[in-house]
Amino acid sequence: MRRPRTPRTPPRPPLALLSAARHRAPDRVARHLEAVADALLAFQHTVLPLGDEKPSAAHRSRLALAEAAGTVLASSLSALGISAPDRI
Repeated sequence: MRRPRTPRTPPRPPLALLSAARHRAPDRVARHLEAVADALLAFQHTVLPLGDEKPSAAHRSRLALAEAAGTVLASSLSALGISAPDRI
């Protein structure tokens, strides 16, 4: 049985911001945000327990990762001068 492909890990936000500033290319930040959002969406359906299932340590870890991704997205949008919504 083949293992599912894992999404490519996007670059760290400070590196993406530094690269965008160095090359005067804000589109690099936008591409970074797209990569972060795509990586989050790839596993989003596994974040919360289903039905009566009790939350496990894995669920709590995935939820923390989703919150961290939201922080990265919001701070990167802010660097572009765009305000992020509180909820989507």
